[in-house]
Amino acid sequence: MSNVVYKIVPASLWRQAQQAGFFAGAPVDLADGFIHFSTAMQVSETAARHFAGQEDLRLIAVDAGALGDGLRFEPSRGGDLFPHLYATLPLSAVLWEKPLPLGKDGLHRFPEMPA
Repeated sequence: MSNVVYKIVPASLWRQAQQAGFFAGAPVDLADGFIHFSTAMQVSETAARHFAGQEDLRLIAVDAGALGDGLRFEPSRGGDLFPHLYATLPLSAVLWEKPLPLGKDGLHRFPEMPA
């Protein structure tokens, strides 16, 4: 499995996480009982499906190995294995965070990421 997983987060929620020292999850994560992540190959589809047209987002890159047994790759849409974290996200596991702006075509513009 991938060594890096990605989370798309509204900037306001990410600021709250930075103040708290951990990320407990977005409302959908809290409702589902785990924090949804994507691999590098999945994250653009995640943005298109769940964050279409949304501005003021952050892309968070996380060291999957630092998450321990709480991170599980589980089947989701189309049978793909998606990373789910059954714990809070410690900020110490975050490799970087960057803006995820919208282009003029309405699609998010991703920074370069390892596959």
